Amino acid sequence: MFKIKNRKLKIAVATGMSGLLIAGALGFIWLRQGAVSGDSSPGQTPLPDFNTTKRQADGGEVPAQNALGDIFAEGTQVPQNYEEAARWYRKAAEQNFPAAQYHLGELYDIGRGVPRDEAEAANWYRKAADGGNADAQYTLAGMYSLGRGVPANTEEALKWYHRASEQGDALSMYQLAERYERAKGVSQDFVEAYKWQTLAAGLKLHDAVVAKKNLEAKLTSGQRAEAAKRVRDFQTKFRQK
Repeated sequence: MFKIKNRKLKIAVATGMSGLLIAGALGFIWLRQGAVSGDSSPGQTPLPDFNTTKRQADGGEVPAQNALGDIFAEGTQVPQNYEEAARWYRKAAEQNFPAAQYHLGELYDIGRGVPRDEAEAANWYRKAADGGNADAQYTLAGMYSLGRGVPANTEEALKWYHRASEQGDALSMYQLAERYERAKGVSQDFVEAYKWQTLAAGLKLHDAVVAKKNLEAKLTSGQRAEAAKRVRDFQTKFRQK
């Protein structure tokens, strides 16, 4: 499965910085499953063999259809073909495969293989988000935050940032922290902001490491202790370390 390669590009798609940034990033936009949400990229897992995957996809195997979309999007085993990627993602997406729904949403978001259509992108992101895809939840939250493809809705944005955070998405944790620190759609709460920055920093998100250090100076020792308790409670509830 593919992901947007790095934090800045993922933010660009989520916040609507399409234009030249997205056009110039096409050679870098896909990365296989397993990438962290920071600036570094770990080793990649090879995609399955094209011929085997094509035979399975033709036979109706939904995960293979999604994987075939990945293969065409990557363009290493076969010539890169976003139209074919979209066709195979759609086959899997229409059978409620969240990863394919997310990737089809991405293609609509940047207009590759399908016409660029933010509303249609949001439609597929929502399906994937409802299916538990954390990347889709993060991206949908950004769309609700800006009113991109959907009506602006702060409550919806916060809901999806929370759901992605509960799955360990560091960027969503960072976004929540920023909102609590700056009172964006929520009451200002430095303790809650510090909790989210601590969690995101623990997942190696560089911006969160910096933000956590800057925020720490605004907290009393008692507030830091309360934030630490909230971090432990969150980790216990969602079994994250």
